[in-house]
Amino acid sequence: MSMHEIEDLVADSVQVLDGHTAPDDPGVRDWFTALYAFQAEYDCSFTHFRVLDTLLRRRYTYRFPVDRHPDYPERHAYFDALAEFTGLRTFDEEAPGFEGYDSWLEDGYVDPPFLYCDAGTALWRRMAAAGELLGPDAEPPRRVRLIDVVREIAVAAEKEGDRELIGTWYAFGCETLLGGPVGCPFDVDELAEMPAVRDLRDVVRRTGASAVAERMPHAVPVEFTDRQDLAAWWWEI
Repeated sequence: MSMHEIEDLVADSVQVLDGHTAPDDPGVRDWFTALYAFQAEYDCSFTHFRVLDTLLRRRYTYRFPVDRHPDYPERHAYFDALAEFTGLRTFDEEAPGFEGYDSWLEDGYVDPPFLYCDAGTALWRRMAAAGELLGPDAEPPRRVRLIDVVREIAVAAEKEGDRELIGTWYAFGCETLLGGPVGCPFDVDELAEMPAVRDLRDVVRRTGASAVAERMPHAVPVEFTDRQDLAAWWWEI
């Protein structure tokens, strides 16, 4: 699956969740956190600006004037000189512990004339400590499982008749949607009893989205998995 398809999937999911959830539901921010953590596992570009209005309204992304950055008084010349999109985290590629650039969003980013940070990041924590974020905005996102978010996406997508979105998510299978470092840690009986799994499969059945899922390039055929009992059950819709 190309990175562009992952980017589209996450952006479409953000919009569907936003459109079918109460405006004051704080859980949406948690769902967005899980979605962007999923996207970060793939070779994707920065896509926040595609759905920025939604991310801001749902309090996942926060926007400030640049001079509100905690370091602005000491580094005002640096911040005032920024004329284009700039990630604020710096990296030392020669450092012994250098692990790549995956954490580049942790210190926020500037797109003049604004400063941005996402909930739960290092800059977000600094802004909360400085009193720039208060109340629920200063509370960290709760950890939620991807399968629970996908269940919410599927329920919302069914209301829109978006069988493609439902099938695209279902095609990732239990290894991705419920997996851990060594694959899916549950057996068939445990999966069958999970409300999120049960609800997702019910939506797939009602919408016929398995036909979409089966043609997705990232769908893993049963014959190519070493967990055939799980995979076979997953595809028995």
